[in-house]
Amino acid sequence: MSQIIAIIGGGAAGMMAAATICEQKADLENRILLFERNLKIGHKVMISGGGRCNVTTGIHDPKEALKRYPRGAKFLRTAFHAFPPDQVMEWFENHHVALKTEKDLRVFPKSDNGEDIVNVFHEIFRKHHVEIHYRTTIAEVHKQDDQFVLTTSEGQTILADKIILTTGGQAYRHTGSQGDGYRFAESLGHTVTELAPSLNSFMVSEQWLKELSGTSFQKVRLKIIRDKKYEFTGPILFTHQGITGPAVFALSGLAAYEPVSKDQPATLSIDFHPDQTYEQLTNELNHTIKTEPQKQLIVTIGKLLTKSLARTIFELHDINPEKKQGETAKKELNKLIESLKNTQITLIGKGAGSEFITAGGINLAEVNPSTMESRLCPGLYFGGEILNIDGFTGGFNLQAAWATGRLIGKSIGNTKY
Repeated sequence: MSQIIAIIGGGAAGMMAAATICEQKADLENRILLFERNLKIGHKVMISGGGRCNVTTGIHDPKEALKRYPRGAKFLRTAFHAFPPDQVMEWFENHHVALKTEKDLRVFPKSDNGEDIVNVFHEIFRKHHVEIHYRTTIAEVHKQDDQFVLTTSEGQTILADKIILTTGGQAYRHTGSQGDGYRFAESLGHTVTELAPSLNSFMVSEQWLKELSGTSFQKVRLKIIRDKKYEFTGPILFTHQGITGPAVFALSGLAAYEPVSKDQPATLSIDFHPDQTYEQLTNELNHTIKTEPQKQLIVTIGKLLTKSLARTIFELHDINPEKKQGETAKKELNKLIESLKNTQITLIGKGAGSEFITAGGINLAEVNPSTMESRLCPGLYFGGEILNIDGFTGGFNLQAAWATGRLIGKSIGNTKY
């Protein structure tokens, strides 16, 4: 019996769900309608990774990859084992997109062009006659007997037997992620958890840090302590507004629900030498001072930080930058070691518009992790960022979208995986 399958949202999960249905030959019995409010599908996919499209992660072990998800890791197990990162790579390569894995284990098209990824889906949809409705906004969704009734913003009514919600979160609003899917889900009986921006930068109050814009560090330990402790180690970058970089994004994901504003500031501790203890660093500096007493202390500290940051720290502690190492007072040395291990800055806001994803979403207890079908409303499926799932940067969020979309397609296509 022929069915109409409506997919709302032409992002990664929606595209993969449609493509999987097609490749399982389920499209021969079903009519697939894909509704996209933009002029093109896969807009957010194309701009990910700075336009290069960070397709997935080079961490192929699903168990290890799932450690990179602050929320939703347990729920994703079935989807990840069914379509792990190495199989995602194989799928795209089988569709004639050559991939490369970089040193940081991010996976990109060799062309560094995100359009190559989206073009895979264009070709599948053209071949299998998927009906894509561009510039179409769904205004309402409700269920009538065994069917779903979709109403467009122009007042058009569409009936569907199954509906797939892959509308994304609320991040990157210019790509069409408006959060409409949450409203549709609630109208069909679902609950939505608290929403918050994640993988964002932070604004700071300290002017001295802003003056170091462009200064980067490959490995620091960041820590926010409130009622809970949030900690992450990795690369950072100082900007004219504050602090950004992979470690900052990851920390913001872990602390997504912590309010950060001028009225509710947070203290961020930066350890510039996480692989050394206070004692080890103290011994190292004392040895250098003893063996090279005539050397300027700022030169030694500059090698442990950067020249620009070292100058700033000397100014903050009112230490003469011309001072020879042999003239260093114990109190001054302790201040410098504290700066190396525990520089504290004040966070006063989350980077406006810079959030990559939304933390929170559809309550996972209401969704079957083996099929992505609603436990409350038969025929309703969820995939991608609309779910209460989010990962760190590095291809993890696209991996979750591909995996959940794939599982939806397999479930609807009634095939084994």
